[in-house]
Amino acid sequence: MYRSLLVAILVLVQQPAIGWAGSTFTLGQPVPSDRRVSIDQIDHAAWDVLLRKYCDDDGLVDYQSWHGSEQDRTTLTQYLAHLSRADPARRAGKTERMAYWINAYNAVTIAGIMREYPTTSIRNHTARLVGYNIWKDLLLTVADHTYSLEQIEHEKLRKMGDARIHFAIVCASIGCPRLLNRAYVAGRLEEQLEGNAQNFFANRRNFRYDSVRRQVELSAILQWYGDDFGSGRQALLSAIADWLPDAAARKLAASGQATIRYLDYDWNLNDQKTKKSHAE
Repeated sequence: MYRSLLVAILVLVQQPAIGWAGSTFTLGQPVPSDRRVSIDQIDHAAWDVLLRKYCDDDGLVDYQSWHGSEQDRTTLTQYLAHLSRADPARRAGKTERMAYWINAYNAVTIAGIMREYPTTSIRNHTARLVGYNIWKDLLLTVADHTYSLEQIEHEKLRKMGDARIHFAIVCASIGCPRLLNRAYVAGRLEEQLEGNAQNFFANRRNFRYDSVRRQVELSAILQWYGDDFGSGRQALLSAIADWLPDAAARKLAASGQATIRYLDYDWNLNDQKTKKSHAE
């Protein structure tokens, strides 16, 4: 009996995304109905200032300095409380809603890393069985509901039908798309999404092309969420073709005739300290 139980536990441990949630931690604050506003009235200026101060052009974050600044940690807390004022039930434009939820996802992730810092990877805080899982148990209060990172991604952003969100939301890992060092805003959203998509494929961690083998190597993100870009290999290749940095690769991808290999994902923290240590 004990042997069977041990085998069952080992099988569960090896599963990448199942298990029971641990203790939750809630960000933001409940907001009375008379103080709630439409999403398009939420101001992301404070988040923009923090990103410009602590995030570089490669999307790496100076967590050490940010964590060491009580004032800027408080500013992040206040921004999250400001996000709580949004009432998703009120009328708002699609671009405003998308910018809001992208910023919310990224800000909650940063806040979650700040709680654990110093740390080397978000995967240190994603328990599969018993215990805290940052993707499930770190919650943002919005109006009178709470949303986990998983809920923001799957129930809000993915349902908007724009696969480029996968190049905008960041899980604080090197393998992620870069954390844009500006807040997403409705008036520039199209430009920002396109720019980050192009930046994503310009990085060899996310895209490589072998002309001899007629093969493209893609980030595992495209494997996990490939159906958001279209059904099947040809649809995926066609969807990403215009973002590829190489003309020959664009032509091959547009034809749908390339083979695909998926690259290993780098879960190391997107910390500027990593960049500094590699330069030394």
